[in-house]
Amino acid sequence: MGITPLVVKQKEFTTRFRGFDVQEVDRFLEDVARELDQLNHSIQTLHEENHRLNLENQGYRKRENSMKNAMIQSQKVLDQMKENAKKSSEIIIANAEVEAEKILNRTHKRLSQLHSDIIELKRQRIQLEMQISAVLESHSKMLEMTKEENKAADETDSTLKFLKQA
Repeated sequence: MGITPLVVKQKEFTTRFRGFDVQEVDRFLEDVARELDQLNHSIQTLHEENHRLNLENQGYRKRENSMKNAMIQSQKVLDQMKENAKKSSEIIIANAEVEAEKILNRTHKRLSQLHSDIIELKRQRIQLEMQISAVLESHSKMLEMTKEENKAADETDSTLKFLKQA
């Protein structure tokens, strides 16, 4: 028999000559006691289950919070790594630009030096050509003079030969 508060309120005991039937009241009280024991046991079981589930839920919430914190920390670390990589790349690019500028400056200086060297070599070539031309002209005049001297000597020799023969 399921005992509810309504059943307890509406329970009527038969009355006898001296009052209620004692056996009927005892049976009812036993049924009520048994039902209350079952309900108390169910309530205790539900309280324990509720407590266990609350503890389990707290554990899950702690894990969830730990995971959230880990994700937040991971994101911060990732953002920091990105920022560091960006700064590092900017430094590398700046250094590369400075080095490229130095290389360009050295190249421009070298090019300027080469142009100066080419101009100097052209000047030296012209000077050398003039010197060679002067030497050639000088030697040419010396050859002419030597030819004239040889011709004069040959004429003198011819005259001497002719005088010796005569």
